[in-house]
Amino acid sequence: MIMETFPSDVKYVLLWLLCSIMFNSVTCSLKVHCNEKDMHTLLQFKQGVTDPSGFLSSWLTQQHCCHWTGIQCDNITGRVTELNLPCHAGDKDHKSHCLSGELNLSLLQLQFLSYLNLSNNAFKSIQHSPKCVHMSRDTHSHQCTNASNLQVLDLSYNHDILIDNLHWISHLSSLQYINLDGVDLHKETNWLQLVTMLPSLLELHMESCQLENIDPSNQYANFTSLQVLDLADNNFLSDKFPTWLFNRSCDISHIDLSQNQIHGQLSKMLTNIGSWKSLNLSYNALSGPIPNWIGRLEQLQELDLSYNSFTGPIPKSLGNLSSLVVLNLSSNNLNGNLPESLGQLFNLKALSVADNSLTGIVSERNLLSLSKLKHLSLSSPALTFDFDPEWIPPFNLQGMWLGYVGGKLPSWIFTQSSLRVLVITDSTASFEPLDKFWNFATQLEILFLSNNSIGRDMSNVLLTSKIVWLNSNNLRGGLPGISPSVVVLSLGYNSFSGSISPLLCHNMTEKSNLKALYLGNNFLTGELGDCWNNWESLIVVSLGNNSLTGMIPHSMGSLPNLLSLDLNRNNFYGDIPLSLKNCKNLLILDLAYNNFSGGVPRWMGQSLKALQLRSNQFSGNIPPQICQLNSLMVMDFANNTLSGPIPHCLHNTTAMLSDSTTTSTNEISFRVETTVSIFFEIVIPVELLIKGSESLYQDMVYVIDLSSNSLSGTVPLEIFMLTRLQSMNLSHNQLVGTIPEEIGNMKQLECIDLSSNRLWGEIPQSMSALSFLGVLNLSFNNFMGKIPSGTQLQSFTNLSYEGNHQLCGPPLSKFCPKDEEYNNTKSIVEDDDYTSAVHSWFYMGLGIGFAVLDVYPWTSYLTQVFTRATPLHALALSTT
Repeated sequence: MIMETFPSDVKYVLLWLLCSIMFNSVTCSLKVHCNEKDMHTLLQFKQGVTDPSGFLSSWLTQQHCCHWTGIQCDNITGRVTELNLPCHAGDKDHKSHCLSGELNLSLLQLQFLSYLNLSNNAFKSIQHSPKCVHMSRDTHSHQCTNASNLQVLDLSYNHDILIDNLHWISHLSSLQYINLDGVDLHKETNWLQLVTMLPSLLELHMESCQLENIDPSNQYANFTSLQVLDLADNNFLSDKFPTWLFNRSCDISHIDLSQNQIHGQLSKMLTNIGSWKSLNLSYNALSGPIPNWIGRLEQLQELDLSYNSFTGPIPKSLGNLSSLVVLNLSSNNLNGNLPESLGQLFNLKALSVADNSLTGIVSERNLLSLSKLKHLSLSSPALTFDFDPEWIPPFNLQGMWLGYVGGKLPSWIFTQSSLRVLVITDSTASFEPLDKFWNFATQLEILFLSNNSIGRDMSNVLLTSKIVWLNSNNLRGGLPGISPSVVVLSLGYNSFSGSISPLLCHNMTEKSNLKALYLGNNFLTGELGDCWNNWESLIVVSLGNNSLTGMIPHSMGSLPNLLSLDLNRNNFYGDIPLSLKNCKNLLILDLAYNNFSGGVPRWMGQSLKALQLRSNQFSGNIPPQICQLNSLMVMDFANNTLSGPIPHCLHNTTAMLSDSTTTSTNEISFRVETTVSIFFEIVIPVELLIKGSESLYQDMVYVIDLSSNSLSGTVPLEIFMLTRLQSMNLSHNQLVGTIPEEIGNMKQLECIDLSSNRLWGEIPQSMSALSFLGVLNLSFNNFMGKIPSGTQLQSFTNLSYEGNHQLCGPPLSKFCPKDEEYNNTKSIVEDDDYTSAVHSWFYMGLGIGFAVLDVYPWTSYLTQVFTRATPLHALALSTT
């Protein structure tokens, strides 16, 4: 009876002590149940969570919460101490299985919680703890939360959450680690003052949080324990370093301000901090020389100043930084010689000075003492490589990038038995003897050769690296063979010829691991062969711009993982086989510029994002089943012989609606891990013809192009509900009717082409509100009346309105009679008038408008090689 009066946690402590005395604590097994108050709090959190994969299926009242997934309890008291539910997903576009819904901060009422990790999920909103809901941002009440023991808080990479108030975080006085990377904090302008209120904070990670105010005028930051500060990839725009970085009560040893907009020169105040160990200022707009005083930062181990605008020579004083492990000065405007003093950095493991304007000679004298070097990056057009052919380096590299190499490759490369990554670009060097080079390449995991002058027959070469990227090297002959270990094979922009069957249809003794196959922009001929069932691991197949022919083989439907199929600009013919219906995850299907015929397929999978059938011989009506493609963002059926009406159900393609949750980010990406802690990520762009010019887009735009067919009837009102649409081209058809006022709701439109139809009536006034409109073509229709006034429609030339004889007003020179004379002029122009307009038809050229694809650079120690990779495919290579 006495025990019942004790609190539950005290009761369990006394029971454990009694058990220890009577039976020895080693053999005593007392089953501790979780605290009921904690269970109630966890169930309250679960109520707002969407759980598509059933991670929380064990969270049932029939089982006490210490046995629930992701929960750890104190073995004595039964109080919840850890909640660990991160989602294991590659990136924000592959999170359909992750937790989503509402993240309820009632979790912070778990009084003994010390570890909270909900990272990399897909929560859509955040709900403050009930005790905090009615609090203003200026309230300092200690009643906000009970989680005074919380030491680790990780909500990173919940990309859809907007946190506009961080006040609750200032009451978590025991916090040592905060990670909010990828969470939108742009509305929280007081973030710095709030986090400085945490006396125990050791690490603060706020990368990619859309922060805009780094508070450069603040003189002091009351950090008392902070050691790591990561504010990379935000929107800081400042011409000076924030003073508070140098005036504080703690010794920050690691700081990352990369990928911001900080400009100006390096502040000499940096020398006031003798404790710097890591300083990353890459991807900013810093300029001027790298000052000699940087050699005073004697404890510095990592210095990354890459991707800025530094000028002048590399300071010799960098040779004084004997603790330096990583030095990255790539992608600046540095000139002069490579200082021999860098050869004194005997602890250096990574050296990158690529993409500068360095001159002079690089020889073994620059590298003599770098016995620990693992990553080396040297590339400048005016650098001359002059190594002793007998020299054997003191280091054994894992990764190397060389650019602009002339003459012969340095012979010491072949002594590097640990080399796993080799990148050679923009070089005229001879790779002779080729047999020796290709034998050496068998030890590599990543072989990247681009824009070189190798120019040799590859038909007898066997490639074995995981990543083989050999674009733009003037390689010729038949395709090489590949081993089952190859994951990415890219041979684009060369002069390969002959059939692809020897590569794909040989007898295989082991299962292939190939995920990406790029053979585009060569001279390949023949048919595809019906042996694709040997390549089930394929995710991406790109064979565009060759001279391939035949029909799509049925075995292509045996690629269950296929996300992108690109066969454009070949000589394929026939129907699209029904077997492709089995590729249920297909996101991009590009069959443009071939001789395919038949009807537009009715069975396309609902995951499809881009369907490109341009310039073929497809006929018949556009099937209404196209409206079931909820994810569709690109519908390009231009230049076929399609007839009949435009389907009225297009508003069911919900990705094009403004309230759609579908993101436009390209989802076709995957990573290949290597033994040197480097991953290779592929991102597939989409080739689109927009505004009369073809370009590549990594993030898909929203496009409907049905031009140059024989479509008839009116333009359905439902198409004007697609308010995400950016480009709409219905030109060169037989469409009739008017443009409704609802077109003004399509605020994202950048391109409208309705030319060469039979449309009539007045141009709606609402079009003058389309502020993004960059291209407009209404020519050769039967529009009438005054062109609506407003700067938008008057900004186009008269070519946009050519061939509409009853239009008047600027920018046309035709003067408008009084408005009342037009009020009764609503009749349809006779077909004879339309015919005469078509006979004088003029289709104006349209200029490019959307941003052209930027190819992602490699951001590891072997930096930025991929800025010169083929423009057909974007890729990134990064260190973990």
